[in-house]
Amino acid sequence: MSTIGTFTIRPLDPEKDAELLHRWVTHPKAAFWMMQDARLEDVEREYMRIAAHEHHHAYLGLHDGEPAFLMEKYDPRYVELVGLYEPEPGDVGMHFLVAPTDRPVHGFTRAVITAVMEELFADPATRRVVVEPDVGNKAVHALNEAVGFEPEREIDKPEKRALLSFCTREQFEAARGASI
Repeated sequence: MSTIGTFTIRPLDPEKDAELLHRWVTHPKAAFWMMQDARLEDVEREYMRIAAHEHHHAYLGLHDGEPAFLMEKYDPRYVELVGLYEPEPGDVGMHFLVAPTDRPVHGFTRAVITAVMEELFADPATRRVVVEPDVGNKAVHALNEAVGFEPEREIDKPEKRALLSFCTREQFEAARGASI
């Protein structure tokens, strides 16, 4: 995806990045993030909570050095999916949000999810990535499928009905190879 540019990922700074995140998560395109009515303080508090959590981490994704997406990584044994499925060793949960833009670039969101998956699988301990997007978020289901995710079943979370999906390292590599 070099035609799109270079992606880097750094740990999120909840205080420094709160205003930027607030703009992103309250934007109409971020409806599935479920923070539409959040105040700046709410966003800062939520990301301070994540920063303090042993099993949940937030990162800011940069495109050619400019903030472009949010990535969250979590251990599904302790966060988000506790009691909703049987975790396997090497499972890593993931959320991502692409920043809203007035100048969309064709293929950008797919390049972002690919960069996120590469980052997660860069850790040799990661065997499988787990996601639980809202069942109504058809756009993200298509993106997930494009990078190798396979839906398993719908689950009920406290805040939404979600589509539990998994992607192994091998599925990701096969999907990435198929798109070249």
